[in-house]
Amino acid sequence: MEAQSQTDAAPAFPVIRAATFEDIGAALAQGWRDFLAAPLYGLAFGGVYALGGMLIVATVAWFGKGYLAYPLAAGFVLIGPFIAAGLYEVSRRLESGQPLTWRGVLGVIFAQRGREFAWMAFVSIFAFMVWMYQVRLLLALFLGFQSFTSFGAFLEVVFTTQDGLVFLAVGHVVGAAMATLVVSLTVVSFPLLLDRDVDFITAMIASVKAVTLSPAPMLAWALLIVALTALSIATGFLGLFVALPVLGHATWRLYRRIVAPA
Repeated sequence: MEAQSQTDAAPAFPVIRAATFEDIGAALAQGWRDFLAAPLYGLAFGGVYALGGMLIVATVAWFGKGYLAYPLAAGFVLIGPFIAAGLYEVSRRLESGQPLTWRGVLGVIFAQRGREFAWMAFVSIFAFMVWMYQVRLLLALFLGFQSFTSFGAFLEVVFTTQDGLVFLAVGHVVGAAMATLVVSLTVVSFPLLLDRDVDFITAMIASVKAVTLSPAPMLAWALLIVALTALSIATGFLGLFVALPVLGHATWRLYRRIVAPA
């Protein structure tokens, strides 16, 4: 009876190690090597992310809402950890010496649909929705409900008026706060859910613990993600073909460094 109760017990909480700047650098180097080892997978997942961003921006421009292109692109980083799920699996297979096949990689992702991974995906998507709601609220507060005829007209108001500059400053502060929160919740949670049978609340707590144990390295990691994503978006999203897979692979490698094996 005792053995049965131990078998049915919930999985132990993951042991989190403090990260260092050396861990960040090593994870990035390993992420780059993983990308070079399986470039077709990286380019495919990066392409999906890049094309998704292009489609969203093109859609708002088509409907005359071009002024939403920048906040949409800025908020796009919030769903990156979810999109990169397939890359975590690619790195896991490279690490363990398992064969790489599209059926195997995509099969693992589809298998997560009814598990806790889906709830974590909802958290990322919800954060993106909250970000866009905040953008609309800030637009109303600082720029009123005026309708901009073009993206250029929007930029003119933002950069040449006092209200526009305040909107820009407050928007970036709010965006930085949201990005920090999302990175804190996801830096470990997505790889952990893919790797172990834990609930998404435990995964988020483990992720936050990883950040609180190593605030400076984790802040550097978050800033690096934001900077590389911003530079990639500035290329018309084309840079995401490489930036997303490298960051995705590096996220798995960083997870392996700061979460002790089960």
